[in-house]
Amino acid sequence: MITDRIEEIKAAVNEQLKKSNALQDVQDIRVKYLGKKGELTSLMKSLKDLSAEERPKVGQAVNSAREVIEGYLNTKTEELKAAVLAAKIESERIDITLPGRQPITGHEHPLHKIRREMEQAFLHMGFSIVEGPEIEDDYYNFQCLNFPDDHPARDMQDSMYITDKILLRTHTSPMQARTLQAHKPNEPVKVIVPGKVYRWDYDATHSPVFHQMEGLIVDEHIRFSDLKGMLEDFLREIFGPQTKVRFRASFFPFTEPSAEVDISCVMCGGEGCRVCSHTGWLEILGCGMVHPNVLRLNGYDPDKVNGFAFGMGVERIAMLKYGIDDLRLFYENDMRFLNQF
Repeated sequence: MITDRIEEIKAAVNEQLKKSNALQDVQDIRVKYLGKKGELTSLMKSLKDLSAEERPKVGQAVNSAREVIEGYLNTKTEELKAAVLAAKIESERIDITLPGRQPITGHEHPLHKIRREMEQAFLHMGFSIVEGPEIEDDYYNFQCLNFPDDHPARDMQDSMYITDKILLRTHTSPMQARTLQAHKPNEPVKVIVPGKVYRWDYDATHSPVFHQMEGLIVDEHIRFSDLKGMLEDFLREIFGPQTKVRFRASFFPFTEPSAEVDISCVMCGGEGCRVCSHTGWLEILGCGMVHPNVLRLNGYDPDKVNGFAFGMGVERIAMLKYGIDDLRLFYENDMRFLNQF
């Protein structure tokens, strides 16, 4: 009898589902009994062979069986999905009592860090920051700064020329000229100029590309003592209040008088060691009063205003502050070195 076969199919489906442990098993049972060629589908197709009286009753029994089997299949599917989700949640469970994991984050490059410290020190003194082109005209790089035509710095072996009159700037000093010319004659100026500069040098203490920071003040009644006091405050802020500072007479084409500035050795505190060649001092920067010719060349009257300028290498400051003996380490991207900062 067909009705007996229907009951057998229902029982078989229920028994097979109890043994199923995967969603694919459920899908295979669905196809076996309810698919186009499934056993229950075959019974439905056989209705045409029954008498007119039997056909409605058997058809109703087959449809009822289909609904019951669909219920079995759906229930089992939901159970297996819930089991899969529970297993996934368990495998991804986080013990909230464990200490948090510190994410790996980047940090400032030592050159950027020391440059920022230097800028902040000068900003606190009332300076403004200006920047200029790295590809410079000979007019601004040399002529406006009182460099004579035969000055050694103009030689091809020292400067990176692009054409006869265009070069990669050898210092940030061209912004002295550009800044003065951008202001009205004799107007006060108080700026620092950080940036890259380029020269034909490469060894443990020199690089063809390095960073400088230029400073310029022009106003009435500026004295060398103002320059001295300002630089002493700056250097002690960078290297510590115990730092000793001394000025030595020197020469630069764009300042008169000019001076080299030394600080007490950061390694031995001025006692004398290998780093400072047992002198107790380390050269740190150059400075001086703005040369009257520089003021005239850039539209200022040296009889009415004067000023001072200074310049220093950012790498030099960083090497002394952090005790680094090879400038090239800043540019080799060696994580063993960079992770120390």
